[in-house]
Amino acid sequence: MAKLRKGRAFRKLKRPYTRISKFRKKSYVRMDPHIKVIRFDMGDPNKKFEYTLELIAKSSLQIRQEALESARQICNRILESGLGKTGFAFKIKAYPHQILREKPMATGAGADRTSTGMAAPFGKPVDVAARVKKGKELFEVKVDAPNIDTAKKALKEASYKLPLSYQITISKNN
Repeated sequence: MAKLRKGRAFRKLKRPYTRISKFRKKSYVRMDPHIKVIRFDMGDPNKKFEYTLELIAKSSLQIRQEALESARQICNRILESGLGKTGFAFKIKAYPHQILREKPMATGAGADRTSTGMAAPFGKPVDVAARVKKGKELFEVKVDAPNIDTAKKALKEASYKLPLSYQITISKNN
C-alpha cells in the first residue's frame, strides 16, 4: 500500500485550486475518497448531562481524516473504560469534506524520460480533510460532575493526536 504524505503538506487552510475548463468533465473532481471516521456520535446522546467539555482549535488548519479517527479512538477508549458505555455523550463536530489531491510524480531509474513534470498538475484525489477555523470546536463531551476529570483527560490525549494546539473549555448545561 502506498505511504501517506506527511500531514504538514496539507495543513495550511487555503482555497484549493479549482480548474475551470471548456471541457465539462475536466472541471470537477471525479472521485470522492471514502470517509475513514467510523462514528461521529458515541456514548449516550439522548441522556441529559450536567457539563459539556469542548476541544477548541487555537488556529485555523486542515486536519486529515486519519488524525481525526486516531483522536476519536483514543478519546472513546478512555471515556468507555472510565465511565462505561452510557456515562457520557461524545460527538465529533468537524466533518472531513475537503478533497486533497496529489500529482503523482514518477521516481526511480528512467523517471526523467517518462515524467511530464508539472504539466496539467490538477492531481488525483488521495484523501479528505476537515477544514477547521480558529475558535471552532472539534470534539464535544457531555458528562456529569464527578466525571469531569476523566473527560478532560480524554480530550487532552485526543489533542496529542492532532496537529497544532487546542484548548479545553468546560460549561454547565442548563
